[in-house]
Amino acid sequence: MLTISALVALPHLGLSVIIPGPPGALDAEIAWLHNTELPDPSGYIGRTELVLTNGLWLSSTPADEFVAHCRAAGAAGIVFGLRDATPATPAGLVEACRTAGLPLLQLPTEVPFTAVTQAAADVHATEKQTPLAASLRRGTAFTNAISAGAGADGVLGVLRREHNLPLAVVDRTGAVLAHSGGAALSAEDTHTAAVSLARTPPPLELALTEDTTATLLPVGTTGRPDAALLCLRAAADLTEAQQQALGQAAHYLAMEIARRQAIRAGEERFAGELIDMIVSGVGSAGDITRRLGVFGVDPDQPLAALAFATRGDTPMSDLAAAIRTALTDRGIPAMVATGHADVVAVCAWRRPATDLTDWCRRLAEHLADHHTVIGIGSPVTGATHLRTALLEARRAGSVLAQTSRHLTVARLTDLPTYHTLLSRADPQLLHQLTTAILGPLRDYDTAHDGRLEATLRSFLDHQASPTATAQAMHLHVNSLYKRLTRISALTGRDTTTLTGRLDLLLALEADALTTP
Repeated sequence: MLTISALVALPHLGLSVIIPGPPGALDAEIAWLHNTELPDPSGYIGRTELVLTNGLWLSSTPADEFVAHCRAAGAAGIVFGLRDATPATPAGLVEACRTAGLPLLQLPTEVPFTAVTQAAADVHATEKQTPLAASLRRGTAFTNAISAGAGADGVLGVLRREHNLPLAVVDRTGAVLAHSGGAALSAEDTHTAAVSLARTPPPLELALTEDTTATLLPVGTTGRPDAALLCLRAAADLTEAQQQALGQAAHYLAMEIARRQAIRAGEERFAGELIDMIVSGVGSAGDITRRLGVFGVDPDQPLAALAFATRGDTPMSDLAAAIRTALTDRGIPAMVATGHADVVAVCAWRRPATDLTDWCRRLAEHLADHHTVIGIGSPVTGATHLRTALLEARRAGSVLAQTSRHLTVARLTDLPTYHTLLSRADPQLLHQLTTAILGPLRDYDTAHDGRLEATLRSFLDHQASPTATAQAMHLHVNSLYKRLTRISALTGRDTTTLTGRLDLLLALEADALTTP
């Protein structure tokens, strides 16, 4: 930083301080130097500039006026250059600077102002070189850490040695990829970070607790960051050097995240191929066994097949990442494969089979932010029985995602019989059923801005109770009866009979199964 003290410290200039000014004035940053002999230079001096003068104005202007003009312009101080005609700094100038509280320095006769200007330029150049050199050294250390396989922990280690800061790297699913410097994050903290990463753009700071504000630096692409580098310090409390180091680290972390994603993509392709082998029945038991072993899953031990789907808009890749993290945190060896509409996991299950459903419910609660439902296949032992378990789990998960709004976890046998039967039917046949029965209602609603379909759904949801339905829809019961009569006429299904209601219910459920 260019300061008066920095110039005074240079022996070849021979600058001496006559008036130091107020406390801290000599160490305050100065913008640049301005050489002038004008009696009133206030229109040309920039704020915090150091004024260089030989005092040629002394013959026409009192020293206190010149100092007042410099003070009004916001000058950082005055350097008086001695010359043969003025071998000592004038007493009037000294007194004026003392009164104004403006630093005054004296430059020897043999030293020209150009030497002072060159010295200031050298200080600026050194300032620029020092951060550049530090950045180059830091970049080399980051590269070495990543090349050695230290990953995100290695990057944070480099930062930790240079700046004593509490740091953590959190991905979009809320998983902590690395931490350093005592950065202990609670589950709520990581959830806050994950939610913030989903915002466009992510915030620059996060309020984690009443006493902790974290600075957030996105890692990865700007539009959709893959992770966040968190420093558990407010941005205002970070020095410029610390902020630059964090920004540089974020770039190297992006490279590490990209490397992880490339490895993960290879694993996902391998897992996807394995699921296809199991479901299609083309893979031998020995081949399936060997491939499961790559993921640490022993098929000679009890296995659980799980199918995860979502009722929200969470991308399957994000859901898969959250599932992998959740299973790893719980010490469950698993092979996780990402599909088009679900995520499948084959897990080692060493607990009693009766505990699986309750455990899955707790897992679904943990994944609630992704609106996750879990279809469960019957626990099996051996690769030859996996196909049936996977098919059961995927079918149950598909039905849960599209229907059964009150359930988040189920086996196929836990679901209503009509759900199971409809899920096995040909989608085109279901679409025809839906169109034939519900089509007239929808056409009527469109033409008359009506609510016949909504009325039918409410009627069936309230166990065909006219009173409960009318109350829920804020209708007079006679108005409800009129709507039900019109529904019966348009669909050809009598809403007053069990068979008519059953047909209408199946049509609605078929519609849920076939609607994207």
